[in-house]
Amino acid sequence: MVHEQDGFFTGRCILVNGPVIVGAGPSGLAVAAGLKQQGVPFVILERASCIASLWQNRTYDRLNLHLPKQFCELPYIPFPENFPEYPSKHQFINYLESYAKHFDIDPRFNELVQSAKYDETCGLWRVKTVGNNNSTTEYICRWLVVASGENAEKVVPEFEGLREFNGNVMHACDYKSGEDFREKRVLVVGCGNSGMEVSLDLCHHHAAPSMVVRSSVHVLPREILGQSTFELAVSMMKWMPLWVVDKILLGAARLILGNLAKYGLKRPSMGPLQLKNTAGKTPVLDIGTLSKIRSGDIKIVPGIKKFLQGGVELVNGEVLEIDSVILATGYSSNVPSWLKESEFFSSDGFPRSPFPNGWKGKAGLYAVGFTRRGLSGASLDAVRVAQDICKIWNQETKQKNHCVAVSCHRKCKP
Repeated sequence: MVHEQDGFFTGRCILVNGPVIVGAGPSGLAVAAGLKQQGVPFVILERASCIASLWQNRTYDRLNLHLPKQFCELPYIPFPENFPEYPSKHQFINYLESYAKHFDIDPRFNELVQSAKYDETCGLWRVKTVGNNNSTTEYICRWLVVASGENAEKVVPEFEGLREFNGNVMHACDYKSGEDFREKRVLVVGCGNSGMEVSLDLCHHHAAPSMVVRSSVHVLPREILGQSTFELAVSMMKWMPLWVVDKILLGAARLILGNLAKYGLKRPSMGPLQLKNTAGKTPVLDIGTLSKIRSGDIKIVPGIKKFLQGGVELVNGEVLEIDSVILATGYSSNVPSWLKESEFFSSDGFPRSPFPNGWKGKAGLYAVGFTRRGLSGASLDAVRVAQDICKIWNQETKQKNHCVAVSCHRKCKP
């Protein structure tokens, strides 16, 4: 807890002569690199003990980037030429660590942001953190960059009877490999990219997965005629309306993948790109899961009615005996839990209308990585944010030698 007594903050207080960046993932690192190149000081806060903690600690071993590397690299430094078109998670982590080292980015690890609030009295942001030893720090800054990501917290839905189920239950963020599930009957809840890939990995380790598909889902081939489906879509969108590109992608998917409805995979009425833009739902890029579904190695089942001690009852009345459950039920942003400005972020953790361009808000607030456009979109926004802050910082430095007088209604104890 952060303690205050008689209007005084009792922890350590630091005045930052530049922005505070929350999150040392790809988005935060990209902003920091842009600022570093322009000589703008900053502080980057990270709740974990490493950079890119989602990639390092909460992803499965077999994970590769789903898009070609040119769409996943950060600004200023491309991937090494010897990296494959779809780098592994370990290669991506090595790239990020080299990136941070190149720009001499030194995050303050193990600092959990408890609150961030704009103080109108002095026109500055107050960012309070708690460290591993329960120490508290308040950072006072002119600019706040929210780069904690769309996937900061796992989503665990409530299911009737799940607590009474006597098997193993885990979220996909804790899944590493199917080795521990060999010869086991595993229920995978969720049919997004994670659910599909976990199911495939279980097959490779001789488990028997059943995948819950509660709603419609777009499944596209990862490549069309030897070219990345994503790259092809990006190229077509430069010349065609979105709905036309969707029609072409769906036609190609039908030719290459066939009719998936007979396997229990129904397509949404809205096209894959339109659905991504409006609802943020990413289409699945098939890397081999469909062949296992066709062969029956992965069983598709409908929604869950309730869990039993040794199994699960489905909405169609079927009862499956299972040994384990893996919840591939997605992630959410945690920004609303600590950013005490409901005007800027909605309850689901995404920027509201004060971010008309998706990255710049009011009162020195910025957001990177929340436009649902993946790593490439986050990189573009990071460049814009860094440039905007650099411009203002340089102007203010020239005007008043950048000396900030703090006259707030609360004072920091010495």
